Amino acid sequence: MNSQIRNIESAYIKDNIPSIQIGDLIKIGVFIKEGNKERIQYSEGIVISKHNAGINTTITMRRTLQGIGVERIYLIHSPKITSIKILKHFKIRRAKIFYIRNAKKLKEKI
Repeated sequence: MNSQIRNIESAYIKDNIPSIQIGDLIKIGVFIKEGNKERIQYSEGIVISKHNAGINTTITMRRTLQGIGVERIYLIHSPKITSIKILKHFKIRRAKIFYIRNAKKLKEKI
């Protein structure tokens, strides 16, 4: 049963996704349809958690807009995700960095 599910899911898994780690600053492009217009909206933020589940792999991205922290969960293999680009890597020692909600800075990995 599980092998049949994996065979069906393998057709929808994207191959061009970079290796995203916790603490990466990424720029993600999302396909948006507003009325009869279509466009790609880019957002930039730090990956604070990742849930690995095959085709259901998700990341939680945090960014600050006008002084307010905004978190959003993205389904990586969704057809609405057009591009993912890693901009920076930060030094992280934990699997989930929810403490970033209170912290102000992270050290960059060189």
